Amino acid sequence: MVRHFVIVPNKHIHMSTVLIVDDSHASLKLLSEILENNGYKTITADHARKAFEALDNILPDIILLDLMMPEITGYQALKTIIANDRTSDIPVIIISARTERMDIQKAFDLGAVDYITKPIVIKEVLEKVEGALVE
Repeated sequence: MVRHFVIVPNKHIHMSTVLIVDDSHASLKLLSEILENNGYKTITADHARKAFEALDNILPDIILLDLMMPEITGYQALKTIIANDRTSDIPVIIISARTERMDIQKAFDLGAVDYITKPIVIKEVLEKVEGALVE
């Protein structure tokens, strides 16, 4: 259970909407609680297809995207998001347990704006989300 991990966010990004895409329900819950406790609104999707459905209805300010998901990988989802004129300007931060240099480079080559490795460090998540939103 996450307990009040609060870092006061930049007032310009207060109430930004974050779409979190991860097949791990524990990761979805943790990331949602971290972000909501710090003034963000979150939408969660436990697989890429659900994320695409959400993107049909709402355009979040930023997307946190896991790489290792069944059916449609994070790389494939990232390609789809970047290729769509409607969603191509939404910053995407990859969140993954993969720490190999080639995995990280591939994410950047496909259009990710940042990369966070698991296990999740709360301060890093908040700093990278805020950094991507103010760019």
